[in-house]
Amino acid sequence: MATSPPFPTYPPSPGGGVLRHPHWWQHRWVRYGALSSLLALSGLVILALVRRQTGTEGFLVGLGLAVLPVPWLMAAFRWLDRVEPGPWRNLVFAFAWGACAAALIAIVANSFATKWIATSTADPASADTLGATVIAPIVEESAKAAAVLLVFLFRRRDFTGIVDGVVIAGITATGFAFTENILYLGTAFGTDQLTGDRGIASVTAATFFVRIVMSPFAHPLFTVLTGIGFGVAALSAERQHARRVLLPVCGLLLAMGMHAFWNGSSTFGEYGFFAVYGAFMVPAFAVVTWLAIRTRQRELRTVRAELPTYVLAGWLGPAEPFALGSMRARRMARDYARHHHGRQAAREVARYEACATSLAFLRHRGRNGKAGPDFVVRERELLDELWERRGVARPALEYASRASVPAPGYWGAAAPYGYPAVPYPAYNPYRT
Repeated sequence: MATSPPFPTYPPSPGGGVLRHPHWWQHRWVRYGALSSLLALSGLVILALVRRQTGTEGFLVGLGLAVLPVPWLMAAFRWLDRVEPGPWRNLVFAFAWGACAAALIAIVANSFATKWIATSTADPASADTLGATVIAPIVEESAKAAAVLLVFLFRRRDFTGIVDGVVIAGITATGFAFTENILYLGTAFGTDQLTGDRGIASVTAATFFVRIVMSPFAHPLFTVLTGIGFGVAALSAERQHARRVLLPVCGLLLAMGMHAFWNGSSTFGEYGFFAVYGAFMVPAFAVVTWLAIRTRQRELRTVRAELPTYVLAGWLGPAEPFALGSMRARRMARDYARHHHGRQAAREVARYEACATSLAFLRHRGRNGKAGPDFVVRERELLDELWERRGVARPALEYASRASVPAPGYWGAAAPYGYPAVPYPAYNPYRT
């Protein structure tokens, strides 16, 4: 029996049922325009600052080298997000915030704080060390965390768990590292121009090796800890206010601590950097990667466990929980739709898979008492989206389920999960 009412219900509007039109600043296009303008302005300012420090030639060299790790870092986070893909606008915002707004905040705040400390203590060397190990981690991680916070607050439907936090945080940090690498590599190139160094012995080559080859994951690793804190908070019940506040704060403090330890590695002696890299950074990266992949697998199990309820209610076909709970079957379904009906059909199947996954997560939160007040409305929206795309998606998912079945004869007398392969019931908008 389906859990949603025939139609979504909305709270009565104040003023005797008269709808109130939103103020001009509440319109979506106004908010998008203001945010886009802010990011564009930040981008122009950071571009001017970096170019002033590196020179035009240094800026172009830094840009060409800094862009190299960006595509595969973005691809890695996007791969992690394939179970329930977030909208591209969130990813674009996260990268733009990291590359523009967060980088601008960091450059201005770090420079101001370091100069103030140097003036106050009359010790520029100590000011630089203190700025790198204390000021920079606090400023930079806070600036990057702001993007995760904004998505958490204003795109709550898209932020449902740990993977979402990891992806938003990682892409924000990728954008930040991109701008920072332009600055460091451009400055190194300018130094080499003055000293005449070339080739593998140059400062540019050394900077490229350390920042691009050895540690392109450094900034994403730090900020992912903040994202995990927000992700666990997203899994908490609405009434657990302290937990939802403290967990992101703890994640942010861990990110700052790891960042400070990494920046301070150069002060640990001649081989301090390599010791910290091998004994701390690489294992930490492996643990975080393992946690993210394990969480993704748990999400697939949640899909397989929650969707059979909608099979019994007639919203989904008998084979769909199995197919939707397997990344291989999902890919096969999209390929089947593309081969038989074209790219648009493949996109419809992909959208169907994403909606079904969101539906499974929504029901999982509801069953654990963690759903928000819009549970019924959101469930109905997702069910309607699935029903609109069933004509293309169901045959593709059925094919994928049969093709990826683990053993011959698995489909014998019954479909996966024990649901009989009966014809789908006709759509009834008044189903209860």
